[in-house]
Amino acid sequence: MLLDASLFALGMFAWTFLEYVIHGVLSHRYRTFATPLHDVHHRDPHAVFTVGAWIPTFIVWSAGCLLFGWSRPMVFVSGVLAGFIAYEAIHYRFHFSRPASDLERRLRARHLAHHFRAPDQIHGVTSPLWDRVFGTEPDADRMRELAAPMAAVVPLSGHSNARYLLRFGTRGQR
Repeated sequence: MLLDASLFALGMFAWTFLEYVIHGVLSHRYRTFATPLHDVHHRDPHAVFTVGAWIPTFIVWSAGCLLFGWSRPMVFVSGVLAGFIAYEAIHYRFHFSRPASDLERRLRARHLAHHFRAPDQIHGVTSPLWDRVFGTEPDADRMRELAAPMAAVVPLSGHSNARYLLRFGTRGQR
């Protein structure tokens, strides 16, 4: 039980690295399949750029569970998936809600600073760890300068493009 809990937590931690790679490397540093999707999100933060990954991710995870059961590798993969789900919820909140805690306020300010003032830096959404490791975190004074005006940014109103997933099965019906 403790090993499974540790593997799940390790999977969630691994997600933070994948998040950095997808956002910082595949969406910003190099032009890849992710870049145009992410560019849409930068132009319009209502567009959740990972929305197209939700269904395939669930299918792959489900297939893994069917093939391998609740094995240790699937516990780890489930932790990665939980990290992805947490990332999606947190990222959505940063754009559409007022912060509910000091930690959320700081992380939201970092993310909005990335969007509006430093698109080549601050790639970690849920954690600054990998920005610090890979040198994309501004120094403390610069971060304060970038993040301070972000407290005044009003949360978005309306809906994200995630609502289209809910209509996936009712396409063509009105």
